[in-house]
Amino acid sequence: MKRNCYIIAEAGLNHNGSIDLAKKLIDLASVAGADAVKFQKRTVNKLTTEDFLNAEDNRFPGFGKTYREIREHLEFSEIDYKILKKYTKSKNLDFIVTAFDIEAYDFLFKLGVDKFKFASHSLTNLDLLKYASKKNIPVILSTGMSEMEEIDTAINIFKSNNCPVSIMHCVSSYPTPQNECNLSFINILKERYNVQTGYSGHEIGYFPTLLAVANGAEIIERHYTLDTSMEGFDHKMSLNPNDFKDMISKIREILHIFGNGQKKVSETEMITRNKYHVSMISIREIKKGEILSEEMIEYRNPGTGIPPKKASLVLGKKAKEDILNNSILNYEMFI
Repeated sequence: MKRNCYIIAEAGLNHNGSIDLAKKLIDLASVAGADAVKFQKRTVNKLTTEDFLNAEDNRFPGFGKTYREIREHLEFSEIDYKILKKYTKSKNLDFIVTAFDIEAYDFLFKLGVDKFKFASHSLTNLDLLKYASKKNIPVILSTGMSEMEEIDTAINIFKSNNCPVSIMHCVSSYPTPQNECNLSFINILKERYNVQTGYSGHEIGYFPTLLAVANGAEIIERHYTLDTSMEGFDHKMSLNPNDFKDMISKIREILHIFGNGQKKVSETEMITRNKYHVSMISIREIKKGEILSEEMIEYRNPGTGIPPKKASLVLGKKAKEDILNNSILNYEMFI
């Protein structure tokens, strides 16, 4: 069975609140060969306390002076999202959005998305998960910062309501050191839950992501950006355009190398097979009418004659004509 890998281009917040930048990210995802583009939707007032929202925040002065202002700057309106959805679909990409709260989920449900994503920190937001599980829209769930029993609980919520769910191994450190990637956990998740399983990586570069694909990841999600030096939350830990395109190209190459798991002799192998497999060879002259016996033959290169497994088809039969010593035998020589 041929392996596939569903690649999600995580545009996230790297549009910086600009529809034009968002469209350019969608263009890049399309050119790179991704399967889907993903954005994020938050209801700012639902994120945290008023004090925290209104606190001074100097990280991104181009976006605002408080955490609330920064977050509001990065949120798209319903009209914006309709534009982005239409543009994404015009590029033959799936349109996925992470919902961070129930109000955001309702917003996106009304808009219509191909799949919902839930971030790792939503894994324990049971009210949100229960609400989404009853809508029966496919969900992709990340598992960073979680304990196994918390993953059990989350997966059971979706399975109990027959809501399609996929699961992503994720390590919520930014960036993730290579010695913490723990890619072996991908197959533990796959075996434990028997659902489509993938990897959402936050490492520098993309080598662990390639290893994740080789290790069985069926979904890959990676942040990407137009410019890693841009102002914003995720640009520095995102892949630049060239690396993003290279990563997807190498993922497709890995899948091509893994093949379909079926054993057959390829056209290129057949050339070598015909050269080096053994065939039935006469080791003395065989006269017309003689009965072919084991003492008259040996098996040597090339493999273009009668193979050992077919020997019974000619042994014990009469030679139609004289056969020279050291000849490659074939079926037409005997009756």
